[in-house]
Amino acid sequence: MQQDTINRRDFLKTASLATLGATAISQLTLAQTKGEKTVTNKGLDIVFYLYPGMTALDAIGTYEVLRGMPAANVKFAAKERGAIRMDSQMLTLQADFAIREIEAAGILVLPGGGTTLAQTQDKELLNWVRKIHEKSKWTTSVCTGSLILAAAGLLKGLEATTHWLAMSFLGQFGAKPTSKRVVRQGKIITAAGVSAGIDMALSLAAMEYGDDVAKMIQLAIEYDPQPPFNSGSVEKASPEIVEKVKAFLEENGRRAVNATK
Repeated sequence: MQQDTINRRDFLKTASLATLGATAISQLTLAQTKGEKTVTNKGLDIVFYLYPGMTALDAIGTYEVLRGMPAANVKFAAKERGAIRMDSQMLTLQADFAIREIEAAGILVLPGGGTTLAQTQDKELLNWVRKIHEKSKWTTSVCTGSLILAAAGLLKGLEATTHWLAMSFLGQFGAKPTSKRVVRQGKIITAAGVSAGIDMALSLAAMEYGDDVAKMIQLAIEYDPQPPFNSGSVEKASPEIVEKVKAFLEENGRRAVNATK
């Protein structure tokens, strides 16, 4: 009985440390940077824009990395404060700020989703994106979030990436579409579809604080992809799978748009 109690205590202690995740690693990486050199970067304000019908992982995958950067200060903003329902219609994320309350950001993150095209027609949003970009250190997007950057006029003549299904739209906005997973053009960084936000965020962490900090964050979230199938890009997937996914995403996008009306 005593041994069982000790084992349970050890488990709870270990589980508690694990659930701290990137919060703990943020403290650890801050100590790392202080130990190696004088820290001039006291942490960045990181602003995620949320909107109805977006894809949760676009924001959350990126968030789990960026919040692990030393002294990171993360804010979630939307057109109005409150719960924002994702494209699945089963999950909501909380926006604690309205975009009019955010005057600046060290890092701006624009996620994508099935309703992104509607965002590209929102003049208030586009003006806000341009204003934040003027002072930001990094302006970033995940998946179709790059269409918002493009619609704001920030990608004209620049190489950029997005979800494979939306590449043609980038070109219509004056960008130069590329299938690269992460693309940096000056202080603008675009990531390809959904999970690519994790790669983009790790690259950004490395540029800000060095490779060791990025590696520490990667280990903390145990990001070690070993997919059971080699079907993670349109170039690798079979034509049949591509067509099935294309049909599904287009229908899912229509449902997401209808749900936000």
